[in-house]
Amino acid sequence: MTETTPTPVLVAIDGPAGSGKSSVSKAVASRLGYGFLDTGAAYRALAWLVLENGIDQNDADAVIRILADFDYEIGTDPAEYHVRVGANDVTDAIREPRVSAAVSAIARVPEVRSHLVELFRSIAAGVDKPGIVVEGRDITTVVAPDAPVRILLTASEEARMARRSAELQDDAAATAGAELKKRDQADSRVVDFLNAAEGVTTVDSTELNFAETVDAVIAVIAATDTTAD
Repeated sequence: MTETTPTPVLVAIDGPAGSGKSSVSKAVASRLGYGFLDTGAAYRALAWLVLENGIDQNDADAVIRILADFDYEIGTDPAEYHVRVGANDVTDAIREPRVSAAVSAIARVPEVRSHLVELFRSIAAGVDKPGIVVEGRDITTVVAPDAPVRILLTASEEARMARRSAELQDDAAATAGAELKKRDQADSRVVDFLNAAEGVTTVDSTELNFAETVDAVIAVIAATDTTAD
């Protein structure tokens, strides 16, 4: 009799910019021995590819065409995170301001979202760990609406702006709040990541530090029956 490999437990985490969802999700995955998938990295990597090829980010047809050449790889081990497009290691490059400025236009293209949603599902299903924490903007509602654990990680706008500013320096810190608002406004045209959908647990980290937020998310996971169909 052939043994079947258990399907990894999927923990879906959504949240707005500056909510800490990436760093918290990675820490949660490390604590639980799970994989970690940063879905936003794929949109950034595609934006990088668009820019590298001199394509207008607002030319949806051209963006759709380049999907055929989007050879994407991301590390799902939280201790060995990396992002590659073809032979290029773009782990740092996708965080450049020029990419950040282009990513919302790329992410608004429906064909891009559909393509990447299937990619995310495939990556999550294939992880060689007991579970995987998948974080992004529409994970609880579109990518994995049937995940056993679905969390909206949020915080007040003031807290998110302060945290984002603290990550940056000099002029970048001064404009962090405006950039955060701009990104939220652009992305909210595509998906609602500020309000929890039915069955999604909200974790508000406004009054929590990083360690407390990680503990709060793990508590939600621990309280959920992840064996249920």
